[in-house]
Amino acid sequence: MNFVQSVKDFLALIYPEGCEVCSQSLVNGESCICSTCWYELPKTGFYRDKENPMTRIFWGRVDIVSGTALFHYQKGGKVQDLIHRLKYKGQQEIGCYLGMRLGHYMLESSIYRHLDSIIPVPLHPEKQRMRGFNQSEVFGEGLSRILGVPLNTRVLQRLSATSSQTRKRRFMRWENVESAFSLNNTSILENKHVLLVDDVITTGATMEACANKLLTAAGVKVYLASIGVTV
Repeated sequence: MNFVQSVKDFLALIYPEGCEVCSQSLVNGESCICSTCWYELPKTGFYRDKENPMTRIFWGRVDIVSGTALFHYQKGGKVQDLIHRLKYKGQQEIGCYLGMRLGHYMLESSIYRHLDSIIPVPLHPEKQRMRGFNQSEVFGEGLSRILGVPLNTRVLQRLSATSSQTRKRRFMRWENVESAFSLNNTSILENKHVLLVDDVITTGATMEACANKLLTAAGVKVYLASIGVTV
């Protein structure tokens, strides 16, 4: 064991890391979320099924291959708290950790074996400067590490700082983001398989708007992934 690891282990005894869900101390081999909480979190298992309930949200709206989410999302639930810590308390390690966990699940599925690029839903530059990071990009970084697929943060851009989607109904959400995004270069996406990622999918309006932009590239195939989904 090297000196740096020895120091880390010593500090962990004095200042043990806490689970992001229950705040109990993590034991050796655990990271971010303890084993008990991980077992209890509402995982979807959608990565196993190409035509799962999340994918069906987009049927008749936008031509995606398939979509998956790590968790079922409910207001006031533990998943909402995790995402709130990520987005508003700057705990980026949560997003990366959850991306890595979903990545391991996706490796078990034949659906996602041919991905060429991971593209996070972008924030408007002004909002990203205020927050300091893009939570979808952090989640995508975790996926990228496990799947071995490069993260592309340049091709898709947000043109306008749209108002919050939280209290909008479905049509209003779609109208709010319909023209909010643009592509820098469609040629680099031609005939590629791309994974579009975001933190939470509710009505799917944001993902639909982004996917429609990506689909302007010839021959592109679009897949979706998120931390949470409300189905």
